[in-house]
Amino acid sequence: MRIEAIELHRVAMPVIYPFRTAYGDGHVIESVLVRMSAEGLEGWGESTPWESPLYSPEWAGGVFALIRDWLAPRLLGREIDSGEALQQQLAPFKGNPFAKAGLDLAWWDLEAKRRGMPLWQLLGGRGDTIEVGADFGVMDTVPELLETIGGAVEAGFPRVKLKFRPGWDVEMVRSVREAFPELVMHVDCNSGYRLRDLPVFQALDSLGLAMIEQPLRHDDLLDHAELQRCLKTPLCLDESIVSRERTRQAIDLGACGWINLKPARVGGLTPAVQILREAEKGGIPCWVGGMLESAVGACHCIALATLPNIGYPADIFPSSRFYRKDLSVPEIELSAPGRIRALPGPGIGCVPDRGELERLVVESHRLA
Repeated sequence: MRIEAIELHRVAMPVIYPFRTAYGDGHVIESVLVRMSAEGLEGWGESTPWESPLYSPEWAGGVFALIRDWLAPRLLGREIDSGEALQQQLAPFKGNPFAKAGLDLAWWDLEAKRRGMPLWQLLGGRGDTIEVGADFGVMDTVPELLETIGGAVEAGFPRVKLKFRPGWDVEMVRSVREAFPELVMHVDCNSGYRLRDLPVFQALDSLGLAMIEQPLRHDDLLDHAELQRCLKTPLCLDESIVSRERTRQAIDLGACGWINLKPARVGGLTPAVQILREAEKGGIPCWVGGMLESAVGACHCIALATLPNIGYPADIFPSSRFYRKDLSVPEIELSAPGRIRALPGPGIGCVPDRGELERLVVESHRLA
């Protein structure tokens, strides 16, 4: 199909309460929404690198400018008949997976609508329902955390994830384990540690964690491999996995036992599926994470989470978990305790609400 127009919107979405991680505390989530038009249809994608380059070298303002000035003009007027063809057009531009993801995701929504089928089905998913877990950031006190986890356990969530950073680390996890001896849980370090912190992770080894997510630098594989050799708890790589090639290298080095796969972080659904297959070939299971996207971005994550070799409940949340009102309609809701069903209809099943989009927009641009 011939790409006729691309519309960009950078938005700032205030969260209900601060999202606290090893990177710091976030009060607003900045995101870039991409609308791609062809054959009288439109597809929507969303990339959420956040407002500053703390999670990765990219940030929302830079992603917006790069798509506007370089990436979108590369696609306009071209026949793009596959995700691989789209990625090939963008390949001359080095890195910048968050920027490329916005376009890739919009193309997949558009293609699914053109074929009149749900995106999860177009990708080859196993069904329209996925398992999801409950996540908990840094809180003011451990008793507050325990009370909140108790609510998630009673609600039927199959696992929990705990943000983990200096000062909110081993003793916090030990308290959770004592309170919930059978709970499936893991910690997410968001690159907050170094190999010299080995004793911290050795202390975690006795607490029965499902995995330790991204303990070391965002761009590291070698030290993760060394750390993994010292632990029985499997490591999970998140920020370090940005391509199929990096996945193969991580597996060859023995750097992980799991991969957290975020479509926006790796450049879109096209490379995400490639990574998933490479991991399966190397015997490494994956699970799907998110970046606190609106329902547009979350629906792409849901579609990915329906595929084979996804072996752990996803980091995908009901809209009400972080937002008083989602930017998109319909909103994401639990279909059952610990489960989310893909929205019905062709494509991802949702679109931005124009009134909410206008309220939250920072800047917009249209290319045709």
